[in-house]
Amino acid sequence: MKHPFLIGSLGYPLLEILWRGRTHPSMALAGGLGCTAIDKFAGLPGPLTYRAALSALAITGIEAACGLVWNRKYQVWDYRRMPLNWHGQVCLPYTLLWGLLSAGLLCIDKTDNNH
Repeated sequence: MKHPFLIGSLGYPLLEILWRGRTHPSMALAGGLGCTAIDKFAGLPGPLTYRAALSALAITGIEAACGLVWNRKYQVWDYRRMPLNWHGQVCLPYTLLWGLLSAGLLCIDKTDNNH
């Protein structure tokens, strides 16, 4: 993928606006870091499911870190009502969604000549 940080820093806030109707500037950083992680995992050997799971875990970790810095009072997002959440910052349903989205990006990235 060319320019993964740029793609993520523009794409993730756009996805949030489409999904929730709002976003926060910190999500540009989270998206950029997440897409950069996906791009790094695209070059690893192994099945797509393995690389997508690694990507989902990385994105969840990034989201948790951003949550601890910017979302402590649930001003950006609040997952407290979601199943299997961690202090309202991350939750299993969104980790699974990140895995699906990552798999799609990994398939697109596979066609890129960089890997």
